[in-house]
Amino acid sequence: MLFPKTLDYYQIQLTVMLESERYGEAAELLRFLLQCQGQEERHYEEWQSLLEWLEAAFPYALEDKYNNDSPAYEEDIGEQEMARQLAKTKLQEDPEYASKLLHRVMHEPLSEATLLALEQLSHFEGDEVDYALTEWVQNPGIHPILQFRTLQTLRRRGVQGAVELKRGPQSIVVDIDNIPLQKEDFPSQIVQVLERVAEHTETHEPTLYYFAQELWEQFIMSIYGSEAYHAILTGEDGILDLWAGALHQRVSETLNGTRNEEETRAMYGITESMRFQFEQAYRMLNGFTGKPQ
Repeated sequence: MLFPKTLDYYQIQLTVMLESERYGEAAELLRFLLQCQGQEERHYEEWQSLLEWLEAAFPYALEDKYNNDSPAYEEDIGEQEMARQLAKTKLQEDPEYASKLLHRVMHEPLSEATLLALEQLSHFEGDEVDYALTEWVQNPGIHPILQFRTLQTLRRRGVQGAVELKRGPQSIVVDIDNIPLQKEDFPSQIVQVLERVAEHTETHEPTLYYFAQELWEQFIMSIYGSEAYHAILTGEDGILDLWAGALHQRVSETLNGTRNEEETRAMYGITESMRFQFEQAYRMLNGFTGKPQ
């Protein structure tokens, strides 16, 4: 049996493992989760689908994740090439497979299965997928994280040029060529916000820092290209401090159920003149986590 917060923790762990290409560890975690009882059926279906894909796409990585002498290390097979070959095989077995993946991305709620479909679409050849995703991603009402992940897929597919995105009443233009594919690809200012949180939490509150990392990554994806995103990129210390403080405050509330705003502002040197901007940043984070004020 998994408690809700424990399940959330494992889901985050799984995402981190996949993004850092620790496929063997991800498969082990999936097998563990499939043995746990009391979860919704959709979770088991998603975990099983993801495990089957990992076993098919990265057999060497799953064979022995600790053995550096395994074929995965001896030969530069290339996991991306293996994934492309898997996509090609799937398409040969089912000519409508790419269309089914597109339907999942465009018409089903955001989930691990949706993101998996996008990952698979990265490896299909042909302009049809490019046209379909490029047109669709510019529609209003798309979940901002799904929108960002779709842009990553387009960049991996080699699509170039700018697209106009709808974010509520705001329209923003982003270049597909510049979409970050890894955490390390984001501008240094994004990392500096987390570094400020780390200074106050990494040693004494490692759980808070861990969840701050995950929330910040997801939040940045959701505001990519917006006015708020570009404000962070100015790199001004006051801006970075107030975002670090707001992030700390939001995660602390989630974990501890308490709100000590004055203490947090003092910790990050957020003056009274910056209070309004701090509260704006806090409300944006609160809205993103589903608790608008």
